[in-house]
Amino acid sequence: MKRAIHWFRRDLRITDNTALAAAAKEAEEVVPVYVVSDWKKNHRWTGAARQTFLCGSLAALDGNLRAIGSGLVVREGEAEEVLVKLARETKAEAVFTNRDPDLFGRGAEMRVAKMLAEDGCELRTFKDTAIHERDEVKTGQGGNFRVFTPYSRAWAKLDKPAAGPALKKLNSPDGIKSAALPTPAHWGLKDFTGGVEPGEKAARARLKKFLSGPIHAYGETRDLMGEDGTSRISQDLRHGLLSIREVYHRAKDAAEGSSATGRNNVWKFISELIWREFYFQILWHYPEVLEHEFNAKYRGMEWDQDQAKYRAWCEGRTGFPIVDAAMRQLNETGYMHNRSRMIAAMFLTKDLHLDWRLGEQYFMQTLIDGEIASNNGGWQWSAGTGADAAPYFRIQNPWSQTKRYDPAGKYIKQWVPELADLPAAKFLDAPADGKPIAAGYPLPIVDHSTERDETLRRFKMVA
Repeated sequence: MKRAIHWFRRDLRITDNTALAAAAKEAEEVVPVYVVSDWKKNHRWTGAARQTFLCGSLAALDGNLRAIGSGLVVREGEAEEVLVKLARETKAEAVFTNRDPDLFGRGAEMRVAKMLAEDGCELRTFKDTAIHERDEVKTGQGGNFRVFTPYSRAWAKLDKPAAGPALKKLNSPDGIKSAALPTPAHWGLKDFTGGVEPGEKAARARLKKFLSGPIHAYGETRDLMGEDGTSRISQDLRHGLLSIREVYHRAKDAAEGSSATGRNNVWKFISELIWREFYFQILWHYPEVLEHEFNAKYRGMEWDQDQAKYRAWCEGRTGFPIVDAAMRQLNETGYMHNRSRMIAAMFLTKDLHLDWRLGEQYFMQTLIDGEIASNNGGWQWSAGTGADAAPYFRIQNPWSQTKRYDPAGKYIKQWVPELADLPAAKFLDAPADGKPIAAGYPLPIVDHSTERDETLRRFKMVA
């Protein structure tokens, strides 16, 4: 093949990039392109934090491509129109891309393939975002799993693809016009300054740091919100700065030679990688979950429409310190600790009785690592409506969650400065005297015990 296009989407790296490696192998010249979307100001599934991280990662990708003899071509508009035009312009015989796990990406692939075919050009898609995708993990009867544990057992039995090397050389034609690398202003957004460093190099440094020690205690520390016990690579997997194959195999290698406890902790981390793929396949086979409850019997659930309570939750002003710390961490950094996500989500749905779809969208618009499938799965799990073997009456108590996962108040004090100078004992329980915990900090906007009973009533009405 004389010339091909590689269409970058959520694979912004040159290391173990399946479609890019295939294009480089099969074509004499490769045109690497990223198509910048043309929406403005508001989007259901993203916001300033993620777009800022995306822009930084694209700039880093351009630098990495230049180092191996190429460079990123940037075009703006609808993918199908842009790619057809670019294929004509460059006389490319095929467009290579890695498959997207969600239905929006799949829709784009179908439109691109159709329009390219009309021009005699082929779209070639590759598995890259997941170790096992779509129809690879099946029940014994050939059906789709709806519960995680049996899915994870079936997933673990399958052979795992090896990770490939970094691309060392990429031949690209000269003279291909490119738009400037995007900035958040392209979408009418402001730069977000609170996030982690973007780009493949920074992502690899984060992975190395995690594998060098914290992974061996992961199962014991991952829920302690005030500790640095998680991998912090979620945004790197979301944008494809890291290969999931490399992450899996390097984690598995880290278990070798470790103590029994260390091995268990490593496999606890690998279990989280399986959760990610479980939610990918849930979204793929049940796309209705983006609009409706996964468990159909809860589609008649009663949800409140209290905008004041919703805004208090968004802004971290609920009077529940652990919830407020979580939301303020999200708003300031574009990231939220995983345990905090569960607490904040369950509080919105089961203490405030607000629709999980509100929280799902808010997270997607504020998280740097916003992943449609995992975010939806996590929200429906917390709301009690999703792919979960546990009953709906699992309702976390924010106060007991604080005692268990932030007993010294380290996390709360970091993100709620009004409480920074107080002893932790002051905010491990709801204030009993009817007075605020501290000056300038609100009273709890609801009573957890009362709202727990109300949640049980509502579920029993439709169960």
